[in-house]
Formats: sequence, structure tokens, C-alpha cells
Amino acid sequence: MKARWIILLSCCLSLSVLAETEHPLLAGYAAQARQQDSNFAGFSAERGKALYFAEEQRDGKTMSCTTCHTADPRQPGKTPAHRKVEPLAPATNPERFTKLKKVEKWFRRNCDDVFARECTAQEKGDFISWIDSIQ
Repeated sequence: MKARWIILLSCCLSLSVLAETEHPLLAGYAAQARQQDSNFAGFSAERGKALYFAEEQRDGKTMSCTTCHTADPRQPGKTPAHRKVEPLAPATNPERFTKLKKVEKWFRRNCDDVFARECTAQEKGDFISWIDSIQ
């Protein structure tokens, strides 16, 4: 009986640690996503990864997030104007995705550049779920 309580307690503690390690911006994006879609069921790192690699045709060129950020977001990239882009992954660049205003600025610019539209809160949360999971 005592062993069951220890297992139950360790499971509960593990869940609380997991909840504490969720990226701080995700709660706000989840609230927005619920407002945009009443069927919102949470974020998906797999969808975030798919968004990062999704290709679009822009002005006769194939564009994706990898155009500037490379296929490995832990590596530095380069803009089409040959300006250096610091690594995107927080594991490599801990300042990434820390300030909401800056995050929103770059989502707005980059989603427009690649997809010719704003990204949804669902897409932003999916993307942050994926990029934050990269080690």
C-alpha cells in the first residue's frame, strides 16, 4: 500500500514539474487560440515543426522559415540580403522567445514574409512548443 502512495505522489510531483516548465508565452497564446477557435485542444510540437518547414511560393521563389533560419534552428542563418541571423532555438540562443513584444514583432514580419498573412495564435503556440523542445 505504501508503495502505491509513493508512486502516486511521484506522478503528481512529476506533473507539477512539467506544468512549471511550460513556456511562459504559451498560456497567453492558448487564451487567444480559444477565442479564435472554440475547438482549440492544445498545442502540438509536430504542427509547429511542420509550420517551420512549410514551403510557399513568393514572387517566384520558394520560401519557408528555413530560408533565413536554416533547416537546423540551432545554427545561425542569413537573410536574402545576406545579413546574419542569430540561431532561433532557445537552447542555443536563450534570449529567443523571452519578450512578448519582440516575439510578436518577428511573428508578424516573418509570417507575412513567408505565408503572406499573420500567423494564428494556434500556429504561434505550436511553433513555440516545437522550437522550445529542441535541444
